[in-house]
Amino acid sequence: MYAIIQTGGKQYRVEQGDQIEVELLGQESGAIEFKEVLMFNDGKKAHIGTPHVDKCLVKGEVVGETKGPKVVSFKYKRRKNYRRKVGHRQKYAVVKITGIERN
Repeated sequence: MYAIIQTGGKQYRVEQGDQIEVELLGQESGAIEFKEVLMFNDGKKAHIGTPHVDKCLVKGEVVGETKGPKVVSFKYKRRKNYRRKVGHRQKYAVVKITGIERN
């Protein structure tokens, strides 16, 4: 049994017990529910939403936060000794999927 959920502008294929890294959710820990389920497969039949599957819910638990890889931005002007280097690391929330429900 798996589902495809949408959060933070991205789509994730999840099963029970998976750990995924999503954009920050605004809470540091605790239970969370994903209601934007785009597709649900129960092993027999795939249920595809238009755009979301009705009465389907994916439950998860926020485990913590992590940082992504460092992205370096560098700009310069030739012959003018002008160089600027900026680094950025995006923060993500780590979510453990605890269950997929369909009523």
